[in-house]
Amino acid sequence: MSAPTQASEGQLERGLSNRHIQLIAIGGTIGTGLFMGSGNTISKAGPSVIFVYMIIGAMLYFVLRAMGELLLSNLEYKSFADFAGDILGPWAAYFTGWTYWFCWIATGIADVVAISGYVAFWWPDLPLWIPAIILILVLVGLNLPSVKAFGELEFWFALIKIVAIVALIFIGLYFIFTGFTKNGATASFSNLYSHGGMFPTGFMGFAAGFQIAVFAFVGVELVGTAAAETKDPEKTLPRAIKSIPIRILLFYVGALVILMSVRPWTEFDKDNSPFVGMFALAGLAAAAGIVNFVVLTSATSSANSGIYSTSRMIYGLAKEGDAPKSFRKLSKRHVPQNALIFSCSFLLIGIVMLYAGDSIGTAFEMITTVAAICFMFIWTIIMMSYITYRRQRPSLHAASKFKMPGGTFMPYVVMAFFVFVLWTLTTQDDTLKALLWTPLWFAGVGIGYLLIRRRPEHLALREAHARKVTERTER
Repeated sequence: MSAPTQASEGQLERGLSNRHIQLIAIGGTIGTGLFMGSGNTISKAGPSVIFVYMIIGAMLYFVLRAMGELLLSNLEYKSFADFAGDILGPWAAYFTGWTYWFCWIATGIADVVAISGYVAFWWPDLPLWIPAIILILVLVGLNLPSVKAFGELEFWFALIKIVAIVALIFIGLYFIFTGFTKNGATASFSNLYSHGGMFPTGFMGFAAGFQIAVFAFVGVELVGTAAAETKDPEKTLPRAIKSIPIRILLFYVGALVILMSVRPWTEFDKDNSPFVGMFALAGLAAAAGIVNFVVLTSATSSANSGIYSTSRMIYGLAKEGDAPKSFRKLSKRHVPQNALIFSCSFLLIGIVMLYAGDSIGTAFEMITTVAAICFMFIWTIIMMSYITYRRQRPSLHAASKFKMPGGTFMPYVVMAFFVFVLWTLTTQDDTLKALLWTPLWFAGVGIGYLLIRRRPEHLALREAHARKVTERTER
């Protein structure tokens, strides 16, 4: 058999090492929203935003623990869409796979628009479509060679974000311990509670914090998408997931505590990055440029992650007959190149958005909010899969070396929390509109599933898959 045929009919290559997975996990934990959106969150919730991020981080940690146990229960699973389909039924794989694809495509389009704006910071006269085209070509060029290229890119992107946050924390600590004063305000930990207390905007302000902050954690599940291409997943996946609480405490909670200690929360502007303000206080003339570079790499990292995850998700869907069979083919380097190019082509919509005007911009903001809501659907499917897995496959759970803590009750707590977050979305007009539009996506996916499930090829692939599951269970 020729090499190309082997590649096209083979499996994804396990080319991601431990350092790749660790940094992918960190990159997924630190969203662009921390750098640019935290000013808005602080202005609405005040110091209580610290608890907002801690609670969201804790809930998503349990999502990841459930995902980790499920992925390791069967190393044939390529992603969470696979175990959702295996445990909950074919509909779950279809809804999860295509919804996750939509989430990242919408996020990727937003990143293309944002990156063009960030580049304009340095070259204001450069046509916006040029950096957008360059970005898309670079992403295709770097992802096509091998999965290791994706891992290397994410490694360095995550490292830049880590250095920026650690620098902010050290600069802030210096200001606090030296009693730095600016505009009559002295840097001190007392700023956290001396300006109206820890909950200065009341319960509704605290709730509004969840509405904004939950979107900053989008992508935290990316480490699960990379499971099929991870070397020694039984060691690297648990290690990456276990360290996430520490990372959330350091990168989110630690950074926010420092920010609101150096300057009272009342001085934060929802339209400006608090990171720019901190570096400017340190006397860095290029503070805005430094943060712009960090945000630029963060947005590029997000777009890179989107291209990677959507191509792998479509590859998995095609293997089950839920997407065109051309997307099953792998290159000689075991990369799903057809699925990769298909996903990248959708990023070109971002170029249209750059010149579409304010009305399209408003509609686009709604679409990306819908996508963020859909991420919560993905997290909920993971928890539903875990509940069913424990009930239907107790022997696999008993044999697991990476059991989810509190597995008997925490899935229900996490899903109740997601219901609470959905309620917070009803408290603001823009997010309420997005919430009301979301069912249209699921209606479209449902129609697609009803049509595709009747195709002979789809039925044949599903029957073959069911036989494999039965044989594996009997063994």
